[in-house]
Amino acid sequence: MKTYIVAILLIFAYSSEAFSQSEPPYGMSEIQAYSIFYENYRTGNYDMALQFGKWMLEKKPMEIPGANRFSLPRQFERMINVYAELSKQETDPTMRSAYIDTALAVYDDAFATFDEETIDFYVWHFNRGRFYQENQSQIRGGMDKAYEDYEKAFELDRERLTKAGDGYYIQILLAYYVSQNEREKALEMIEKAEPYAGSSLQQNFEDVRDGLFTDPAERIAFLESRLENNPGDEALLTEIASIYEDQGNRGKAIEYARKLYESSKTYENARRLAAYAQSDAQYSTAIRYLREALELTDDNTQKRNLNLEIAETYQNEGNLQTARQYARAASQLDRNWGQPYLRIASIYAAAVSQCTSGRQIDRDDRTVYWLVLDYLDRARSADPSVASTVQRQYRTYEPVLPSSEDKFFRGWDTGDEIRIGSNISECYAWIDETTKVR
Repeated sequence: MKTYIVAILLIFAYSSEAFSQSEPPYGMSEIQAYSIFYENYRTGNYDMALQFGKWMLEKKPMEIPGANRFSLPRQFERMINVYAELSKQETDPTMRSAYIDTALAVYDDAFATFDEETIDFYVWHFNRGRFYQENQSQIRGGMDKAYEDYEKAFELDRERLTKAGDGYYIQILLAYYVSQNEREKALEMIEKAEPYAGSSLQQNFEDVRDGLFTDPAERIAFLESRLENNPGDEALLTEIASIYEDQGNRGKAIEYARKLYESSKTYENARRLAAYAQSDAQYSTAIRYLREALELTDDNTQKRNLNLEIAETYQNEGNLQTARQYARAASQLDRNWGQPYLRIASIYAAAVSQCTSGRQIDRDDRTVYWLVLDYLDRARSADPSVASTVQRQYRTYEPVLPSSEDKFFRGWDTGDEIRIGSNISECYAWIDETTKVR
């Protein structure tokens, strides 16, 4: 039979009664002693609970006649708590440490007494780890011992420890591994815990990984090794693409962005490839991905932005009529947004350049700029935030408007309505809008 450490003898010496610790005190029956123990424990009278509970630790009765709900493991837990509470009440440092040491002896005895079918070893290791942590100032190497118990708890049930305390215990273990430069141990724990981690713990994992791999090449090698076992892992593909982009290796960044898109056709993934294509002036490719992104979102703000971006890309490609179609779609999604009207103004200005390529601009071509100013006015009216942009563009276009001589020659009076279309040139037929002489 296990005899508790010397510390418990010191505690026994303070008891006013002498009795055999393997039998209930004062010749009581087991049910009587247990009842008195339980009542005093329940009411927080821990000194009295100690006197009437110690015998159970020595005798270890698996049942007590008359106590139908008696559980010996539960009594071990209560006695640990008794010693812990008495330590808090004690002012003598020696006695305080003795109570803590005795509580730990009860933990040791529990592991020696019970098997895994009788008690939940995960819970007991977890609780002892917390005991070490809470009382580390009284225990030599207390925090190191806490880590050992948390590690054992993780081995027994990684899901429960990962979720315990909203990830707190996993985080302190990882912080410990990082402080000890045990990188592989930290990475192994992250990999095992990740399936059970919530969003905040996932972010912690990312922060830990970032701290473990300060060299980008080393981090890429690590991530690519993980990708071999998880070929479609979006988070890994995204991060690898991002690191390659930061390192200026656009070829590799695009390669992984494509893999990501092939793995999961989402708005974000299509949008990413479109951005690469745009920056490389691959307008047809950019348009394809932008249009796919448009089909992959139900968000109106994203839709309006995509329509405007597609309009700009078609304009860059020289397809002005289709560019106007998408700019109009953008304005229909948000009537109070000035950017689509600014885009149409730019498209009509580009039409003049396109239609006069290789020849001199004439007075009829210049009338298109009145229509350009109409759209600048609409932009400012719909969205005051673009007023300064409109003012700057006004100054750009005013010098190329039809002159007084042009208006006299054509017989145009201010306010007259003029059609901009095939009447000027077939090149403008697609515009087919009216404006007024200014």
